[in-house]
Amino acid sequence: MLNPILKNQTTIPCFLTKFLFMVPPLTSSLITFLSLNSNPTKSLSNTPRRTCKKFVFLYFNRNWSRLRLDCFHTNAVSHSFDELSIEGNEGNSKEVAFLHWMENRGIKANHQTFLWLLEGCLNSGSIEEGKKLHGKILKMGFSNEHFLSEKLMDIYIALGDLDGAIKVFDDMPKRNVFSWNKMISGFASKKMNDKVLGFYSRMVAENVNPNESTFASILKACTGSNVWFQYVEQIHARIIRDGFSFSSFVCNPLIDLYMKNGFIDSAKKLFDKLYVKDTVSWLAMISGLSQNGYEEQAILLFSEMHIAGILPTPYVFSSVLSACTKIEFFKLGEQLHSLVFKLGFSSETYVCNALVTLYSRSGNLVSAELIFSNTLLRDGVTYNSLISGLAQCGYSDRALELFEKMQHDCLKPDCVTVASLLGACASLGASFTGKQLHSYAIKAGFSTDLIVEGSLLDLYVKCSDIDTAYEFFSTTETVNVVLWNVMLVAYGQLDNLSESFHIFRQMQIEGLVPNQFTYPSILRTCTSVGAFDLGEQIHSQVIKTGFQYDVYVCSVLIDMYAKLGKLETALEILRRLPEEDVVSWTAMIAGYTQHDMFDEALKLFGDMLNQGIQSDNIGLSSAISACAGIQALSQGRQIHAQSFLSGFSDDVSIGNALVSLYARCGQRHDAYTAFKKIDKKDNISWNALISGLAQSGFCEEALQVFSQMNTAGVVTNLYTFISSVSAAANTANLKQGKQIHARIIKKGYDLETEVSNALITLYAKCGSIDDAEKEFSEMPEKNEISWNAIITGYSQHGSGIKAINLFEKMKQVGVRPNHITFVGVLSACSHVGLVDEGLGYFDSMSKEHDLVPKPEHYNCVVDLLSRAGLLCRARKFIEDMPIEPDAIIWRTLLSACAVHKNVDIGEFAAYHLLKLEPQDSASYVLLSNLYAVSRKWDSRDCTRQMMKERGVKKEPAQSWIEVKSSIHAFFVGDRLHPLAEKIYEHLEDLSQQAAKIGYVQDRYSLFSDVEQGEKDPTVYIHSEKLAIAFGLLSLPSAIPVRVIKNLRVCKDCHNWIKFVSKVSNRPIIVRDAYRFHHFEGGSCSCKDYW
Repeated sequence: MLNPILKNQTTIPCFLTKFLFMVPPLTSSLITFLSLNSNPTKSLSNTPRRTCKKFVFLYFNRNWSRLRLDCFHTNAVSHSFDELSIEGNEGNSKEVAFLHWMENRGIKANHQTFLWLLEGCLNSGSIEEGKKLHGKILKMGFSNEHFLSEKLMDIYIALGDLDGAIKVFDDMPKRNVFSWNKMISGFASKKMNDKVLGFYSRMVAENVNPNESTFASILKACTGSNVWFQYVEQIHARIIRDGFSFSSFVCNPLIDLYMKNGFIDSAKKLFDKLYVKDTVSWLAMISGLSQNGYEEQAILLFSEMHIAGILPTPYVFSSVLSACTKIEFFKLGEQLHSLVFKLGFSSETYVCNALVTLYSRSGNLVSAELIFSNTLLRDGVTYNSLISGLAQCGYSDRALELFEKMQHDCLKPDCVTVASLLGACASLGASFTGKQLHSYAIKAGFSTDLIVEGSLLDLYVKCSDIDTAYEFFSTTETVNVVLWNVMLVAYGQLDNLSESFHIFRQMQIEGLVPNQFTYPSILRTCTSVGAFDLGEQIHSQVIKTGFQYDVYVCSVLIDMYAKLGKLETALEILRRLPEEDVVSWTAMIAGYTQHDMFDEALKLFGDMLNQGIQSDNIGLSSAISACAGIQALSQGRQIHAQSFLSGFSDDVSIGNALVSLYARCGQRHDAYTAFKKIDKKDNISWNALISGLAQSGFCEEALQVFSQMNTAGVVTNLYTFISSVSAAANTANLKQGKQIHARIIKKGYDLETEVSNALITLYAKCGSIDDAEKEFSEMPEKNEISWNAIITGYSQHGSGIKAINLFEKMKQVGVRPNHITFVGVLSACSHVGLVDEGLGYFDSMSKEHDLVPKPEHYNCVVDLLSRAGLLCRARKFIEDMPIEPDAIIWRTLLSACAVHKNVDIGEFAAYHLLKLEPQDSASYVLLSNLYAVSRKWDSRDCTRQMMKERGVKKEPAQSWIEVKSSIHAFFVGDRLHPLAEKIYEHLEDLSQQAAKIGYVQDRYSLFSDVEQGEKDPTVYIHSEKLAIAFGLLSLPSAIPVRVIKNLRVCKDCHNWIKFVSKVSNRPIIVRDAYRFHHFEGGSCSCKDYW
C-alpha cells in the first residue's frame, strides 16, 4: 500500500516509486523530500548534487544493514529496470543505464550500488552485463572491495565463465575460507574435479584452514573422479586434525566415498564415531553395504535405524528394498512395502521403482504391475524395472507391449531398456524385432554400450543366427571378455569345437584374460564332443591362471571328468573345493549314475546330506535314478518323500526319475501314478515308462505305451526306439519289431549306431539271424556293442564258427573285446563243442586282454565242459574256481548230468544248488528228471515228495506261437484250444509221415511203464509239438513256423521236429530257454549238440 503522503503523486519517477515498495518503510523525511512539489524529478535535478547525495545515499548507507540484497525482490528490480530502460538510454544494458541515469544527475555510485546491480545481473543471467559492470568497478576503483569480488565470482561461476572467476579470485587482495569455498563449490558443481583438487592444494599451501563446506566439496569431487585413494586418506587425516571427524556434514560424503571404493570397515568406523547420525548418514551406510554385496548387513542396519526412531527417507527405502531383491528376501520386502505405505511413501518414484523390481524378481508380476500403474511420476527406471521383470519371467510379449507404452509416454528408452527388450526378443526368437532394436541402438548412440553389445550378441546366438552373431562380434571394438564368452557358448551349442577353440585362442592372442565364465564355456564343448585331451589342457590353464578354486569352474570340470568317465579325477576336484557347492556335488552324483556306478552315487548323495548341503532337483533325480539302477525301491521311496518335502514334487526331472524307478522295480501302479502326475510330459517321461516296463519284464505293456505315445503325438527319439525295439526283442515279437524298424527308417534314425545295435539284438532274439547279419553289415560305424550283439546272436543260433570268426575279425579291426564279448564267444564254443578253443579264449581274458573273469564266464566254461560230457572236469573246474560258485553254475552242471545220466555228479550238484535256492522249482525238476532217465523211480518219487512238502510248485512247460496277430499258448496235453481236435488229428498225421521216413518215438522216458499204461498217451504230448502242428495248419506255406518255449526242448521233440520239417517242407524255428533251433530239410542248426 502506497504511503498516503504519496497518493496522487504520479510524477515521481517510476524507478524511485518501486524503491518505495521494495524498501519499506522509508523515513518520512525522504518521502517529504520527494513530495516537495509536483515535479520531484525537477526538484532533484535542481537540487545541488552534494545535497542529493547526502540526503538519498546517506540514507541507504546508514540503513544498509537492514537493506539486505534479499530485500530487493527480483521481479520488482526487473520491473524497475524495464521502465528505466525505456526512460533511459535504450542502447545500454539495464544496469549500465541506471548508472548513466545516476551520473546524469550527479549521483556517484558506491560499492553498495554495484553490489545491488550485480545481484540484478546475476538474476537476469547476462554474462555480458556482468562484464560491463566488472569494468565499471575496476574503473571506479572498487576492485578491492571484498563483497564485490565475491559477487563477481558468483556471477562468473553461475554463468559458466570459470576463467573470469579465477581471475577475480586471483586479483582479490585478501581471500578468506569462504572465498576458497565459493571457487571450490563452483568447480564441484560443474564437475571440474581436477580444478577442485587443484584449488584445495593451493588453499593448503597458502595456510588457509578448510571448514566443513570445504571438505564436503572436496569429497564430492573425489567421489566423481579417479583419485588416488591415498589422497583421500590424506584428506581424511586433515579432517581429523581439524576436528571435523564427528561432523556428519563432512563424514557423510566420506562414508559414501569409502563405500564406493570398497573400504567397508573404514566406512563403518566413521559411521560409529558420529555423535549425530542424520538420515544421510544412514543412507550412505545402507546403500553402500547393499552395493558392496553386504545386503544382509544393510537390512540389519535399517532395522537399527527403525528401532532408533529415525524416519527413513524414500532413498533409504529404495536401498533396503534393493538389498532384499538381490538376496531374494522377498517376504521381508513385502513387509517393508507395508511400512512404505504406512509412512506415505507409496507414490515416491524411487520407492516404486524398487518395489517393481522386487516383485518382478519374485515372480509376483501382478503386484509389480499394480505398483507400476499406481506410480504417479513414472521415469525410465520404472519402465525398465517392469520390462526387465516381464522378460525374465518369460512374458516377453508383454515386455514389448510395455515398451510401446513407454514411447507413448514420451520417455526415451536407454541402454538398459534396449538390453531388456533384446533379452525378450531372444526368448521369443524374434530376430526381426531384435534387429529393429539394434538399429535403434545405433541411431541412439549406445550400440557400443557393454550391456547392449552383450544382449545383441546373445540375441543372435539364441536365434541360431551364428553368422550374424560372428559378424557383429567382429565389428565390436570394446575390449569386453563377455562378448568372447558368448561366442564360445554359440559355437558350443553347435558342438563346433574347432571354432570354439579358435575363439578361445584368439582371445588370448589379443591379450584378453579369461574369466571364471570363459573356461566353463569351452569346457562344456569339450564335454559335449568328448574332447578329453583338450579338456585336460584347458584344466592346466585353469590352474595356471588361478581359477582352480573357483566354484563355478570346478563344477564344470567335475561335470566334464564325470561324464567322460574320469570319475576319480572328478572326485579329487570335489574333495578340494574350498566351499560346499551343491552344483558340484550333484554333477558328481550324476556322473556316477550315468556310468552305472549306482552304489557310489547313493553313497555320495548320503555324504552330501550329512554335510548339511540341501540337494537340488538334479541331485534328487540322479539319486532316484541310481535307486532305479539297482532296484533299491525302499531307498528310492525315501528320496521321493524328501523331494516332496523340498518342494520339488512338480519337477519334471524328478517325476521322470520316479517313473523309471517304479517301472524298473515292477511297481506298475506307482509308475503309472507318477507318470500321470507329470503335467508337462516330454519324451523323457514316456521313454522312462517304456524302458522301465521293458526292463522289469512287462514288455507287452511297454509296447502298448509306445503305441499310446505315438497316438498322443509325442515326438519319439533315439531312446524311445531303443527301448521299444528291446521290448519287442524280449517278447520275440518280430512283426511289431519290423514295424518299429520302419518308423526308425522314416524318422532317420536307421544310421544311429545305438539303434542298429538294438535291431541286431531284436532280429537275433526273434530267430531272424539273417536280418541281424544284414543290419550289422550295413552299419556305417560299429562299436563294441555292435560286435557283441552279432557274436551273441550267432552263438544263440548255433552258428558258433561264425561267431568265433567274427570275434577274430573284431580284434583285427582294433575293437577291444570286453566281458560281454567273451560271454558270447564262450557260449558259441559251448554250443558247437569247441572245448579246447573255448578254454583257450577263457585263459586269454586275463593273459591278453587284462579282463578278470566274472561268474558268467565261469558258468560258460562249466557249460562248455558239461555239454561235451566232461562232467568230472567240470566238477573239478568248479572246485578250483577262485570265486564261490553260484546257483547258475550248479544248475548248469545238474542239467548236463540229466542229459548224460550221471547220477553221482548230479546229486553233488543238486546238493549245493538246493542249499542256495531251496525254493527254486527248476532244481527239483532237473534232479527228478535225472533220476527218471536213470530209471531210479524211487529216488524220483522222493524228490517230488520233497518238493511237495516244501511247497515248491513246478513251472509248467509252455509254448507260444503267433498266428494272424494273435498269440496262442499251449501246455502239455493241452485240449483247451478251440481247434484242439484238428490240431491232434494233424499232429497224428505228421507223426505218421515222420515215422515213414525213419522217426522213432522216444517213449516218455520220464515216466515208468506202469505210469504210461495208466494214462492216455496224448496227455504226454509236449507243448511245442502242439504249437508246431497248429502253426502248420494255420500259417501260409511261405511263412516260417516260429515257436517259443520256456523250457529246454527234450530229445524226442527235437528229433520229431527235424523229421516234420522235412515231410512238411517248411522251415521251423524253435526258441527254447537256452538257444534257437533252426529246423529245415530234416536237420537242425545245432547239429544235435545242445
